[in-house]
Amino acid sequence: MDEEEDNKFASCTYFARNHPGETCGSNGLPLTPSSVTILGRAQRLLTIEHRNLCTYLDIIRGKHERIIVVAEVIGKSLAEHTSKFSIQEIISIGVQIANAMCYLHQQGITHRALSDDNILIDSCGRVKLYNYGMYYMTDGGKEVPFPLGLPRYLSPETILNGAGPSADIWSFGIILLELCIGKLWNTLKPGPILRRILTLVHANNPAERIAREHDCYDSYKALPENIRDIIEKCLTIYPSERSTFSEISEVLKMINNQKPIDLKVPRGLLGCKLQYLYHWWQLAGGDIISELKRNGLIKNSPPILAMPIAILLDGCTIGGKKNAVFDRRIAKYSLQILKNRLAHISPHDFYPLMHEKRKECDTVSLPKIIRERDTEYQFYRLLWFQRLLHGYPYTSQYIRAQAEVDIPPLVRGDVWAALLGVFGDIEDQYERIDKETPTPTDRQIDVDIPRCHQYCWLLCGRAGHRTLKRLLKAWLLTNPQYVYWQGLDSLTAPFLYLNFCNEARAFACLSAFVPKFLHKFFLKDNSAVIKEYLAKFWQITTFHEPELAAHLHDINFVPELFAIPWFLTMFSHVFPLHKIVHLWDALLVEGPQLPLFMGLGILRQLRDTLLDSGFNECILLFSDLPEIDIGECVKVSIEMSRNTPRSISYRRFTNEPEIKDPMDVVEVPMEVLLAEICPRISLTDFFSLTCQEKCCVVDIRSNLLYEKSCIEGSINVPYSGVHLGQHELRALGLHPSKVLNNVIAQKKTVIVASAEDETAQLFSEYLVKCKVPRVCILHGGVSALQSHVPSLFSVPPKRNGPK
Repeated sequence: MDEEEDNKFASCTYFARNHPGETCGSNGLPLTPSSVTILGRAQRLLTIEHRNLCTYLDIIRGKHERIIVVAEVIGKSLAEHTSKFSIQEIISIGVQIANAMCYLHQQGITHRALSDDNILIDSCGRVKLYNYGMYYMTDGGKEVPFPLGLPRYLSPETILNGAGPSADIWSFGIILLELCIGKLWNTLKPGPILRRILTLVHANNPAERIAREHDCYDSYKALPENIRDIIEKCLTIYPSERSTFSEISEVLKMINNQKPIDLKVPRGLLGCKLQYLYHWWQLAGGDIISELKRNGLIKNSPPILAMPIAILLDGCTIGGKKNAVFDRRIAKYSLQILKNRLAHISPHDFYPLMHEKRKECDTVSLPKIIRERDTEYQFYRLLWFQRLLHGYPYTSQYIRAQAEVDIPPLVRGDVWAALLGVFGDIEDQYERIDKETPTPTDRQIDVDIPRCHQYCWLLCGRAGHRTLKRLLKAWLLTNPQYVYWQGLDSLTAPFLYLNFCNEARAFACLSAFVPKFLHKFFLKDNSAVIKEYLAKFWQITTFHEPELAAHLHDINFVPELFAIPWFLTMFSHVFPLHKIVHLWDALLVEGPQLPLFMGLGILRQLRDTLLDSGFNECILLFSDLPEIDIGECVKVSIEMSRNTPRSISYRRFTNEPEIKDPMDVVEVPMEVLLAEICPRISLTDFFSLTCQEKCCVVDIRSNLLYEKSCIEGSINVPYSGVHLGQHELRALGLHPSKVLNNVIAQKKTVIVASAEDETAQLFSEYLVKCKVPRVCILHGGVSALQSHVPSLFSVPPKRNGPK
């Protein structure tokens, strides 16, 4: 029993088929490796959960087309049991196998390899099928170079290559017969066994004939009639005349006298979800490959031994080492390494309460990439998120608060859906959409998809291509106001990557994401939307990095040359998926203004290189973007976003409620926005900064107007006296330059106030050329502020002597 508790999962391995000779298909594109096809098809198996099926935990693609399958394991296989089972035990085993097979057939999955070595039974009599997805993941065996199944369990039509789901009924009948009378054809080699099975087509009662061949006719006749009836209905030559698993299950349940197996869920570590245990085990140092090597399932041999003797003109090979046989052995893994790592965890910590104060962990201050690999940290985070997700949508605010810290990789898809507000009957809504009828955009989609994140094994296979196309077609059909723009496939890819087996949720996430972050970006004429977005990006760059913005402006390196793919795809076209998920974690929490600051975060990391580069060098730099530290980029972007007044990043083309309060309005005509370098700040944000003493107001009206009334605490720099050609603060005078230098040192915001927009913009451009950061213009000028917040104005004291 202790060994059963310790070994919770196991792995097996095999090689996929190599494509002989040809490297490209009829469409001119490289052929998809068989291992990639298997990997894509196998993802569905990871979602299957049934009490009589071993849960698939991982599918790993190794070198040289190797596939490693990791799945749950219990007890021992029927092949390892030497003692004979009683009739009641046989009925109990049969009921559980039939239940599992009935579920698989309902899911459209044929086993085709049912045998005594992949039926597991534990000490409590619980039965689970292992490796039941081999036929499905290999596309009916097309993607592997070896035959599937053991010969003695194959149906006649399987041997003749004409098998369907009913072949599993035959295999089940053979297994029941073996449990009753013993192993069949145990001493024969595969060839004679197959011939014996084919000769059964002439028998009126194959079950009786098999019993006679093994001198077990009397034993067979001694079986209860209902058991013999089930076996004979399974071992019918014509597949259409065989019983179904649902019928078999009902009959077996009626004659089953044993009570249903009701296992108590263990408490503590072994009571956690199996997927969590496997994830933590890997983080604790568990190694799938090393155990396979230790068990002799992976053997290292000199590469020269695998080289072919000859290569023909068509690319086929002769000789060389070929792995054409499936090794049916499995390697079991002990959880001891994980138990040792988490031995100090209190039993109370396995069941966190919603309003309970949680332990503070030092790991939270480390970079996200390190936190994601820390066993204990991920243990606490996963259990906490499991509790929160269980209560969704009522726990939305708690999920958002925790996602602000970080998101465990194992539940990222669930958390993203929660952050985007996805819930309800999304499957039914998605199924109603016609995703198969050809549309005019199909051709362009077919061209783009094979180029979309093709380094990702999940997305580069046929299953990934097919699902991505369905998602894009569904989105375009449900959003007729939009058209297909290149980059939409890259935007969809992260949702598919995290929800590969939940197409409906991937679609729901995409449908919620676009209105929030890319409102009107995919209109047929999106020029105004793009122009506004790039203008805002440039203004924010100027606000935080005036020297860099001025340099890029001088060499005429404008955002249109590099930033459109960034924002149109929310950076998913620029960065690999493992970086995008971290970037979007922050995006979904912080809101639609963050991408503007993320773009600036990228420029900041390239700042020194850009300042030393001319136009051509910048073009080359962005054509092959250097390595970007996404963790640092996200951290800096969030900091800038939170410390920047909201009105500075205001855009007209958003899905947010329309601003009606005059104090919050910063909207200007598009031509004015495109002409301005520095952003505008609303009266509300100005008032907030003033109350917090985080800004300095530069009033550029004449001395006469300033002395009549001015904003309290402001400095007066009459625009008429400014020499715009002298890009030094000291040219403004001793007092203004001293104040502005102190403001720069204290990282305060410089707000230019004027009676005229034109002079305010010219003076703000002057400050930018003087490398003054955080410069913005007071929207509406002094007159608007005076009419709405007159309490901020006072009469300045008269100063003696020259200014």
